[in-house]
Amino acid sequence: MPLPAALVCAVLRLLDDLGVSAAPHPGGTLGAHLQRVQQQLEHWRARPALQLAGLCHAFYGTDGFATAALPLAERSRLTALIGAEAESVVYLYASCDRGFSYPALADADAAFRDRFTGRTFVPTLRLRRDFAELSAANELDIARVDAGFRERSGADLLAFFTRLRPLLGPQAWQDCTAVLGPPQDRR
Repeated sequence: MPLPAALVCAVLRLLDDLGVSAAPHPGGTLGAHLQRVQQQLEHWRARPALQLAGLCHAFYGTDGFATAALPLAERSRLTALIGAEAESVVYLYASCDRGFSYPALADADAAFRDRFTGRTFVPTLRLRRDFAELSAANELDIARVDAGFRERSGADLLAFFTRLRPLLGPQAWQDCTAVLGPPQDRR
């Protein structure tokens, strides 16, 4: 189900107002990347809250992309725009201490470390699935638009998503193998 166009426009307007929509990002700008991630999640038939999280996933920066549109003290501003469910996924994605959390993320009892607070906790299955799908949509977008990134990181990403396969929907997994697999398997 596509997101309402007015809501997408409101998020993009906020990015513009915050001065980060045009920030450089592989494949062009941060704004373009965020839109492609949301569209990928829509293609995978993600629920609207996850699509919104995809559109906003870098608002607080990430462990791999330091540019933050909003400081954490202004989380309520994003919540008011996209809703609490979507904002909680944005925060989870942004807060991930990747070095700590990635190795066992697919395990039901795996600890997740919040890089902002240092707190560890065990996310629900739904949050782990959301995180896995959002991660796949994000990394696949970068791999599609940046051949050098794909060549440098594709095998490691495919290994990571192979570990996360139980958390990924069938379309997400199919795209992971198509984009990150050996060159003869890529579309």
